[in-house]
This record gives sequence, C-alpha cells and structure tokens, in this order.
Amino acid sequence: MKEKLYDEDFYYEIARFVTKHRLGGSPMTFFPPKKGGFNFYYRIQYSDGKSVIIRFPLPGYHRIAEEKIHAEVAAIRYIAEHTTIPVPFILHYGMTEESPGKIGPFIIMEYIENSGDLIDVMAAPGLERVVLDPDIDEDKLEFVYSQMADILLQLSQCDFSRIGCLGKVDPNWEYGDDDDGGFDVTCRPLSFNIAQLGEVGGIPHFALPPTSKTYSTASEYFSALADMHLQQLSFQRNQAVTSADDCRKKYIARQLFRTLASSQRLASPKTNHGPFKLWCDDLRPANVLVDANHRIVGVIDWEFTYAAPAEFTYAPPWWLLLTMPEEWPEGLDDWVEHYEPRLETFLRALRAKEREFVEQGLLKEGYLDKPLSARMRQSWETGDFWLAYAARKTWAFDGIFWRSIDERFFGKSEAGFMERLKLLPPEQAAGVEALVERKMREKEECTLVDWYEEGPESALLPPDILGPEPERGADTRGKPAATAADALGDAVQGLTLEDEARSP
Repeated sequence: MKEKLYDEDFYYEIARFVTKHRLGGSPMTFFPPKKGGFNFYYRIQYSDGKSVIIRFPLPGYHRIAEEKIHAEVAAIRYIAEHTTIPVPFILHYGMTEESPGKIGPFIIMEYIENSGDLIDVMAAPGLERVVLDPDIDEDKLEFVYSQMADILLQLSQCDFSRIGCLGKVDPNWEYGDDDDGGFDVTCRPLSFNIAQLGEVGGIPHFALPPTSKTYSTASEYFSALADMHLQQLSFQRNQAVTSADDCRKKYIARQLFRTLASSQRLASPKTNHGPFKLWCDDLRPANVLVDANHRIVGVIDWEFTYAAPAEFTYAPPWWLLLTMPEEWPEGLDDWVEHYEPRLETFLRALRAKEREFVEQGLLKEGYLDKPLSARMRQSWETGDFWLAYAARKTWAFDGIFWRSIDERFFGKSEAGFMERLKLLPPEQAAGVEALVERKMREKEECTLVDWYEEGPESALLPPDILGPEPERGADTRGKPAATAADALGDAVQGLTLEDEARSP
C-alpha cells in the first residue's frame, strides 16, 4: 500500500481525477502526500500558479471517516455562506467507492496560499513544545488576537435550535440562495472527543451516541458527555488507571459530574433550550493560515464543527497560551497564572472588535445587552470555563474536576476524595470496588480487545455502569473496512510534512 501512495501511475490517476473536478487546467507539479493529525493529502499545482488538494482521513479514524467528511463539508459551506471567515473552497467531495484507488472518502478543495500558520507567529522560538512566546510584542499579540476575535464573534452569531452536526437538508440549495434552507442540524455532534474515545480509548462506537442522535437541550447534551467520560473509564483497558485509588477517584468524579449534568446544574437556564452556537473543537492557531504580514488568509480543518451549548462559545478560548491546560508542565495553577494576563489582552481586542461590528451594523439587535466579551469574562470568573472544558475533554477531566469543580458544587472536603463516595446513590457506591477489581485485572493483562470481532472477545463487554443499556448505533461490525484501513495505516506512517515536490 505504501508503494501505491508514491506510485507514479497513481499520481497520474489522482491528477486526472482532481483536474476533472477542477473543470480543467494543466497540472504542472505534483507534491507527494503529507499528513496531519487526522488527514493526509496530495497537492497539485496548475499552470496558472494555483493549487488544488485532495484530502483523505487517516485510516485510524476509518469508522467515522465518512461521517467526518459529511460534517466538515456541511460546516465549511455553511460558514462560507453565512460569514466572511476565509475557508477553503470545496470543488467536490465523495465517498470511498468514488475515490482514486478506492483509498477512502475525500474532499477536493482549493489550496490556500500562505506563509505559515499562527503558531509560526506566536510561539516561542527554539522550544520543543509549542508555547506562546513570553517576550512577544504586545501590539503584535493584540493584532493576532483581534483577528481571532473576529472569527469567534462571527461564529457566535450562527444560531441553531438543536445540538449536532450540520447536514444538507435541501438537495436543490446552492451557494447564493436567499434562504438558509441548505443546512441544518441533522446528526450527532461529531466531536474531537468522540473521535478520540473511539479510536484512541478503544470505546466501541455502539457504546457512543448513535450517529442520528441530536439534542434539544444543553442539559441533555451535558449528560451525554458525562456518560462518555464514564464509558471511557469502563471500556479503555490499558492506561485508563494507574492504581486502585486512581480508579476509585476517577469513578467518583465521573459519577458526581453525571449527577450535576442530570440535575441540570451545568447548563444555564437562560440558554438551556438554545439558541445553540456553531462551535469547532479544533479551531486553534495551528489551523489558521497567514500571509507574510501575519494577516489571516484561511482557516482550515473544520471536521469537528457542530451546533453546541452556548456555554462552549461563552468560555474564553483555551489557546491563548497555545498549550492546553492539561499539558502545561507546571500544572493547572501555573497555567492560570500565565493565562490571565493574556486573557486581558484578548478581551480588550474582542471589545474593540465588537465596537467595530456595531458600527458596521453586523451584530444582532440586543447584542450589547450582554456582549461576548462580557460573557467570556463571566465564564472565567465563575469557573464555568472549567465546566465546559471538562465536559468536552475526557482525558483532561480528572485534574480539572478535583481542582475547579468538586469544591464549587460539593463544598470543602477534609477527608479526601473517598468522603465523596457518600454523595453517590447506594447502587453507584456499591459498584466502585467491582470496577476497581476489573480495572486492576485489565491493567495486569495489558491486552487489547476488538469489540467488533465475532467470537469469544464479544463476550468480554464490560458490565454496564450507566444504567440502561446504551442505544446501539448503526456502526457495529466492520472487519473488512478495518483490514483495508490497517493496510493504509501502515502506508501513511512514513508520510512527512517535508517531502519534496514532484512533477507528474
């Protein structure tokens, strides 16, 4: 398979296919495949100097590959129609059967010429980890933040009546139509976390929300997110816990968070029923392309975009320091200490952008009664920032829960986390030791289980710790697709971002 990805005949097949959907042109240069976190792509440059790329999902995410393509295409087209955010122009997209070599679902889009991304502008030079340059010029930083504020402000004006990914509901709708009938919420919110749960945590997709599931209230969705945190603890066999006490602590935190969600304490009553805001889990400086003057020319990678609870939008962005709080080497308290001064800079830039939008008549009536800048400050000062962040991120959840959520809702504890066991219903409290025993056994066995394999392994499904059996989605058995994807996965392992261009 790896040979095929670099095969000259395959290059020609791709070039012909892409050129057909570009509606002509003379391809001059073919760039070898490059890969990112979720996709790999080929770039073709034409005689007019412009380029087109064809992009495929990485095979590790094959079970959600087609769902991911549909969601991203709908999101990009909606954003192109309803905002001025610069997104790639999509020429064509399709599923595996239509793709060159049948290697996977794809998107063909115009390549956005750029001089780099915002990481290149903002990051401290010479460090292995990506972190905001502590010596960055304040005017330069405010210029960057202002452009990002423009994007967030526009997305915050995109309202929906349900939570979930967008889909095309009117097959006859085209760019430029007067109404909004082209896209609406049609399927589950395909989040970054769902992708990680399925393909990294090993949680079977039939234990996750069905693809057709959408949500009418924020509380309902927060409950679903809390359930997924618990499913990760139950299903992930390796590296889910480090010790028996770690297992107990994670179980108690997840059950308490589920209690908060089910009692509607995570969502604001004012926005529980909407409107819900367009949100992208992967909107961050690494996906924002700029020119030589640091002006944004394109925003890419919209695959985890969906209508979400307003609490997500109203929380200030985590990426002001470029490093996620859970990955900050010195811990959460130190992250906060470094974050707060940058938050002041960002909110200042956002307020200026809001005034600009008001002067241009771009904001809805009543917006200034509670502008986004004020909502973000409130989210930070109340701790709602941490609620939304912990809800979205399973692998960041535990440290944030015990630092920023536990005491806020359940008061001070002098006796440690086991004291919280008394807050759980008897049936939940009684289940903790059985879970500990199972997780310690799995830790010793250190084996993987294919939940999609017929036979003995299918009998290893863990006991249900959510209550009623989870509704099973359409994604159940998939061995033939997995086999093909495994072969493709081996092939793309060697792809880099530094390959030299070739001419077809």
